[in-house]
Amino acid sequence: MCFNAIVFVLFTGIAWQHLPREVGCSPATAHRRLAEWQAAGVFHRLHQELLRRLNTAGRIDWSTGVVDGSHVRALQGGLDRALAG
Repeated sequence: MCFNAIVFVLFTGIAWQHLPREVGCSPATAHRRLAEWQAAGVFHRLHQELLRRLNTAGRIDWSTGVVDGSHVRALQGGLDRALAG
């Protein structure tokens, strides 16, 4: 099943071409399925459902949150590299 292969790649961080055949799906097929499922919104819906179930069970502490904006471009002409020190 390709789902297992995709989870294996995402969890371990290995390159697609090193995906073991034992997971039951070729690297090309697994990568293609991931792209298709991502485009179809499968992982977004899965994440939303997981959050809903965890929240219903009282397993999420909503009192603390972290916002990471390190990937946001500096639209007002910010530096193109980090400052030393």
